[in-house]
Amino acid sequence: MNDATPVANVAIVGRPNVGKSALFNRLVRRKIAIVHDQPGITRDRISAICIRGDRPFTLWDTGGIAVPQSRDELSAQVRSVAEKALRESDVQLFVVDGKEGLSPLDEELARTLRKAQKPVVLVVNKIDNEKHEPLAAEFSSLGFERIFAISAEHDRGISDLVDAISRLLPTPPKTGHQLSTISYQPISIAIVGRPNVGKSSLINSIVRGERAIVSELPGTTRDAIDIHFERDGRKFVFIDTAGIRRRGKQSTSAEVFSVMRAERSIRRADICVLIVDLTMGVTAQDKRIAGLIQKARKPAIIILNKWDLVRPKRKGKQAAKQVVEETRARIFFLEYAPAVNTSAITGENVEKLFGLIATIQRAAQKRIGTGVLNRLLRQAFESNPPPMAKGKRLKLFYAAQTRSGGLARESFRSLEFAESVLAKSPSVEKPLLLPEFVLFVNDPRLMNETYRRYLEARIRKTEPYPGLPIVLTLRQRTGVRHDQRTR
Repeated sequence: MNDATPVANVAIVGRPNVGKSALFNRLVRRKIAIVHDQPGITRDRISAICIRGDRPFTLWDTGGIAVPQSRDELSAQVRSVAEKALRESDVQLFVVDGKEGLSPLDEELARTLRKAQKPVVLVVNKIDNEKHEPLAAEFSSLGFERIFAISAEHDRGISDLVDAISRLLPTPPKTGHQLSTISYQPISIAIVGRPNVGKSSLINSIVRGERAIVSELPGTTRDAIDIHFERDGRKFVFIDTAGIRRRGKQSTSAEVFSVMRAERSIRRADICVLIVDLTMGVTAQDKRIAGLIQKARKPAIIILNKWDLVRPKRKGKQAAKQVVEETRARIFFLEYAPAVNTSAITGENVEKLFGLIATIQRAAQKRIGTGVLNRLLRQAFESNPPPMAKGKRLKLFYAAQTRSGGLARESFRSLEFAESVLAKSPSVEKPLLLPEFVLFVNDPRLMNETYRRYLEARIRKTEPYPGLPIVLTLRQRTGVRHDQRTR
């Protein structure tokens, strides 16, 4: 990791709805931030590596900075997050709306940026063609030397802007200022759950900083936000997703977009952490989110948050264990997921999350020998034969454990060796694999869901695979393949 490339930080700032998220998506060449004409859609700061021009940099999309005297709690927090981004960044992209013209808030923000004494590029957005270019002249009164008229939506003027950013990036790093680095892809953890169950509070407890906005208002986090974090030399990306509401309560199109983004975050994560609010119990919406995780066949952990509020009401030494068992019984289709009682506010048991992640990583390296596997499955078939279906019964000929996408376990001598290889080869897939078992049978169509779950349970008695869904693939002996996978 010593040959990792240093990268600087570039922050996009501006008042709400001037096109910051559109510019962010244009620069990173993918849709990460939600773009919509409703002010304040991006409430948290979102980051991504931008590889444009001859120098990569980390790009931050901040929440729109509202009027400084605003009494609104959320606006104040958004402003605080944005101001922190200014302090941590090397270059600021100050975005204004060329069509709306100069506003008092633009002028107030310009004064704040000048005090920061860092390079500022004034980006006049929504200049869609040459006829609109005279609109940019009005903003010269703000006193910034570098002014660029662009259209983020139409990709106009972006190349010149990237060149200007590259010239302003610090090299070598300033004394006392540590640049971030690009290295191999760390393990990604999606934090998912209903609105206001404590997702952002958990993230903040982990990173010990106001990285994500925390508020009593449901749905505070609208974007899926990547939080890069390193602990004891291990790198993580925590994806703080928007809370997934019930379908009938997705009142705005922005919230619909957020649900889509959260579902996408589940698909791209290595491990999903489902947060349940113990004060509310397991709801239908919790089950729906758990179903999304199961459908995506993702390793999972269940965090039972707000234990500090529930504990006084539960009596007995086994209260904590009982709460875990009751919750897991209600989310039975994620039975493979370990669960832990926590309090994101007090920090109780939050550290256990890292232990569970490590447990899942170790479990992904486990393998059942072919002989052991065939003996245990034959015993399972003998002690509880499959049910008859259309006059036929499922018959097992042979079974073996195989890989499930990515690199086979045999490609690595150990997890430590794998990490050393991956550190030098960013394009290589991480060895966090689902345990997959191929069963050669007479007719895969004779397998029903109940018997599949029975076989999975017998396999887990030999090797529990905590946090990992098991994939059962059935193949007909003649070579015709029918898949039966975890659901």
